[in-house]
Amino acid sequence: MTANERDRHDAGAEQTTVLPETAADLVQLEKLQQSLAESEERAKSHWEQYLRAVAELDNVRKRAQRDIESANRYGLEKLAQELLPVKDSLELAVQNAGRADSASLRAGSEATLALLDKALDKFGVKMIDPAGEPFDPGRHEAMMAQESATAEPNSVLQVVQPGYELNGRLLRPARVIVAKEPSRP
Repeated sequence: MTANERDRHDAGAEQTTVLPETAADLVQLEKLQQSLAESEERAKSHWEQYLRAVAELDNVRKRAQRDIESANRYGLEKLAQELLPVKDSLELAVQNAGRADSASLRAGSEATLALLDKALDKFGVKMIDPAGEPFDPGRHEAMMAQESATAEPNSVLQVVQPGYELNGRLLRPARVIVAKEPSRP
């Protein structure tokens, strides 16, 4: 092969495409090209679906973040609205303290306490009053132990201060006096 022929051969090698040798190979090549085009179209469609899903997920995340911020900002609004009548009642009691008799002050205080209990109950705050129940260190705080001939040992003999829980979660343990066996002489 001469240099000229080699140059033509090398130049042609870059542009050479493999041609099928039979009609069956040509049909198979067309099928493969068609299959490749369909696969590329499906891949493009899947990519677009993926991008839409990512954008939707981002929108959901942003919306959830806004909802959380709003709940944090305005979550106490309902509680505050329920506590305002309690404050009004207490202010009225303070204003009338010099003119009212003890019976009306007591009645007003009881009404105010009932308003407060109603507001707390509405938001799931429940009082823990464990008198007579077995002592539970997870819900009760023992202030002292006292001998008792009538109460079961390690039970709550007296509630010094009730506890509170919010939807089953302890806010404050009940402060109690726990019964113990009487000492033997």
